[in-house]
Amino acid sequence: MKNKSREERRSRFPLSIFWIVLGVLLITAGLQMALLVGMDSAGWNPIIQTHVMVFYWIGAASLLTLLIRSRMKAVYDTPLQKISEATKKVAHGDFTVRIESLHDEEKEDYLDRMIHDLNAMIAELGSIETLKTDFVSNVSHELKTPLSVIQSYSSLLNAEDLSEEERREYAGTISDAAMRLNTLITNILRLNRLENQQIHLKAESFDLGGQLTECLLGFETVWEEKGIEIEPDIEDDVLISSDRELLSIVWNNLLSNAFKFTEPGGTVGISLKTENDEAVVTVRDSGCGMPPETVRHIFDKFYQGDTSHSVQGNGLGLALVKRIIDIAGGEIRVESTPGEGSTFTVRILRDL
Repeated sequence: MKNKSREERRSRFPLSIFWIVLGVLLITAGLQMALLVGMDSAGWNPIIQTHVMVFYWIGAASLLTLLIRSRMKAVYDTPLQKISEATKKVAHGDFTVRIESLHDEEKEDYLDRMIHDLNAMIAELGSIETLKTDFVSNVSHELKTPLSVIQSYSSLLNAEDLSEEERREYAGTISDAAMRLNTLITNILRLNRLENQQIHLKAESFDLGGQLTECLLGFETVWEEKGIEIEPDIEDDVLISSDRELLSIVWNNLLSNAFKFTEPGGTVGISLKTENDEAVVTVRDSGCGMPPETVRHIFDKFYQGDTSHSVQGNGLGLALVKRIIDIAGGEIRVESTPGEGSTFTVRILRDL
């Protein structure tokens, strides 16, 4: 820690510069004395001696100025010009720009640290720009698809030769599309409120195992239709103090994803254990799994590992989950292997 502080305080004009300047001035002064003695010995006119000394000091000042200017150019001007050029490119939308460090890691100073921070900022801006592009693309797709369904089936309902069964089927399809739109918009608004701290936890003590069981039973129709085997392992009487409604969103999203990506005949497991002062909830599935790149971005808004959109989803569920867990003071992580399934683990403080 001390070394780090020392590096942060290190100046690009170290104390040695003072001794260099002092040495130059002493040498200059010594040369002046020698010049005066020489002119006196030669019997030069005092007026001429004065003019000589004026020109001497003009030359000495010029040389010292050039020395300092050369040092300043190497130390400040050149690096700052590079930084200026880089920021100009970034301002025009080029987020691939990177600035090379001026020194090795052992000799870093505050200007090197500024360059590191600037590179990190540019990389983050590039990531945000990519997410913004993905956001526009994904939200456009997610809005367009149900709207197209509603528009198409609304037109079909106007046909006069429709049977009652067909009318009910088309109306049901329109209702499903409208519900999908409603879910998307609700999640966008909810996530926006969470990110802007407009939702605060309404903490209450409740049985986490009971809540998990209730959420799991809400998917009974889904697992029966797909023939999925359920493997529950839930401890009794695990109490936590948190927002019951927000946490139910977490479990429902995790379970929804588990059932969604598990093939018929697969397994979905949910467990609740206690470790010291924490309640540990694990939701695992035997589904398609995810590659490392998807795992790295799985909690980003509107990120979908399946870019073909072959599986319904809007990429907001896990972003919402992550934000809720963060606000609740918990932790969530995911482990996944392509072809073998995924495991989400949530840790949250329990009542003791």
